[in-house]
Amino acid sequence: MARPLDPHLDPLLMKPDAAAAAIDPDRRRGRGAQSNKSGRFERLQAETFDDGWESLDELPPFKTEVQAEKARVIITRNDSPDIGFDRSINPYRGCEHGCSYCFARPTHSYMGLSAGLDFESKLFYKPDAARMLEKELSAPGYKPRTIAIGTNTDPYQPIERQHRLMREILEVLERFNHPVGIVTKSALVLRDADILGRMAERGLAKVALSVTTLDRKLARAMEPRAATPDRRLDAIRGLADVGVPVGVLVAPIIPALNDAEIERILDSAVAAGANEAGYVLLRLPLEVNDIFKEWLLRHYPDRYRHVLSVLRSMRGGKDYDSEFGKRQRGDGPYAWQIGRRFEIATKRLGLNRRHLKLRTDLFSPPADSVKQLSLF
Repeated sequence: MARPLDPHLDPLLMKPDAAAAAIDPDRRRGRGAQSNKSGRFERLQAETFDDGWESLDELPPFKTEVQAEKARVIITRNDSPDIGFDRSINPYRGCEHGCSYCFARPTHSYMGLSAGLDFESKLFYKPDAARMLEKELSAPGYKPRTIAIGTNTDPYQPIERQHRLMREILEVLERFNHPVGIVTKSALVLRDADILGRMAERGLAKVALSVTTLDRKLARAMEPRAATPDRRLDAIRGLADVGVPVGVLVAPIIPALNDAEIERILDSAVAAGANEAGYVLLRLPLEVNDIFKEWLLRHYPDRYRHVLSVLRSMRGGKDYDSEFGKRQRGDGPYAWQIGRRFEIATKRLGLNRRHLKLRTDLFSPPADSVKQLSLF
């Protein structure tokens, strides 16, 4: 049984005007977060508020700012026991899609920035990503395994149109015959369907589209600058048409908000050509907790208590449980029900009959890459 919400556990409920204290809607138009509190590592905490002289009206809207980041390595390693990859690439830091629930938001605190509006408006790109990747893949003793891209921030967010880092990365991976798995919620992935199609013919590529809801109104509010649900389904269709194995990721599942759509999303994805499916329960680590609550209180105040009550019933009475094995799926009767519904629907639709394992035996550094590396 879900515990009732306790105002002492929920600071937002102690302040009835919490939503009204958010940054003016005109300044954050097209953004997901409602506020822009300082990062958790900052010595001084700052929060914008109106001083009564309407001074906030003079501040400009949050515009997207992009700057280069010089990374030391491009392949990030992990040893997490509950995710299916041990290495990934993140060409960008921050994400303009502005998803209110994004679990990657707290990473902006390492840059001295806010996990709120800064995360979706102050972005970083790694201009040397492709060159660094070529160097790391050419290193003596490198052993290939599938590289996951899009596991933190979306590699096909809007700024990819100008910087084309993903296109360059895929060109390197194709030359090396290196396997790659991509997760995105952007139809821009179709731009690279030619490369992905050629790699898929050799068993080197697969893509998953994240579809959170089929409700355009909910999607617009929750994921303001991401592709519409229809365009994501079109991307599934377009990739499947050129032979790319494509799946659908129903993530995150938010109880009492989008969990009723699980079967409809899977039905639509299969009709578009998806052959695999997965899901992840809403996660609220660190700053994401308040950011999502502020969003929920602003857009769905009537569901605020119910959503959090059910969520806590799946997190041992807490907003979030980071324990491996539970953080992705939750625990308890409601979590069990979601899992069984998903299992029944995927079985009925013929999804996940086999999980494609990408090939690693074709990996071969090009001769020119090895020669170039030997010069340094």
